[in-house]
Amino acid sequence: MMGKGLLSSDRARSFKERSGRVFLLLCALVSVATVLLISLFIFQQGLPMFGDVPVSQFLFSADWRPSGDPPSYGIASFIYASFVVTFLSLLLSTPIALAAAIYLAEFAKGRTATILRSSIELLAGIPSIIYGLFGIAVIVPAVRNTFGGNGYSLLAASIILAIMVLPTIINVSEVSIRAVGDELRQASVAMGATSWQTISRVVVPAARSGIITAIVLGLGRAVGETAAVLLVGGNAPIFPTSPISMGRTLTMNIVTDMSYAEGTHMSALFATAMLLFVFILALNLVVVSISRRSRMEA
Repeated sequence: MMGKGLLSSDRARSFKERSGRVFLLLCALVSVATVLLISLFIFQQGLPMFGDVPVSQFLFSADWRPSGDPPSYGIASFIYASFVVTFLSLLLSTPIALAAAIYLAEFAKGRTATILRSSIELLAGIPSIIYGLFGIAVIVPAVRNTFGGNGYSLLAASIILAIMVLPTIINVSEVSIRAVGDELRQASVAMGATSWQTISRVVVPAARSGIITAIVLGLGRAVGETAAVLLVGGNAPIFPTSPISMGRTLTMNIVTDMSYAEGTHMSALFATAMLLFVFILALNLVVVSISRRSRMEA
């Protein structure tokens, strides 16, 4: 009887384990299916535009006049503005984020570390629209008083984005720096290196792949941001001539025109979303490649 009871218990446990694995597999498949359906929808809506608008005109023309006669759907100025805003935001945020990550990983202790980490987590949880309102109230006047113009500019958008991507870069970089083995630090100190020499020449290079991953993730956040950039960037469909010029990014263009677009105009907005989707997919592949290379080197 006891043997039968044990056999029954084993079968029940095995059934629960199989059921759990099937459930987890279904959850994973739902995620994959969602991505595939979104991809299918975007491409289905965007590809028909290229029957009316050549790819070269769409990508390399800066003339965006959906209501013109004839209409024009060139997004080169939006691509350029997106590149400028993203590049400037990373240029401003990366040194600060890396310095903060090094401090948190190597020096911060006790209450100071707790307060700093809580502040960074809070910074990550603030809605983007709040960042935009902060930009209108603080960043735009500062840019106006310092550089001239009306303050609504790519520079203002870049500063807001730099603040927004700080938590992403800091958190991932800190984890990567903490993952560096203590034996490397001890060996460096044993050879006479100072604390800063150990950090700059041993720890940071050893965590390079994780830091690059953090920057790429921050890049993806900056490229896809809309609300905050829309409020402070000027949202002007012109080719920006300097960082203090107004401009319109790819995401801003989609949000601005989506409410009234139809026909080829609507298809052009979905084609813009296709371009963003492909770019974000490429960034994710870069992150996966870096992570895989890091594991192989380890």
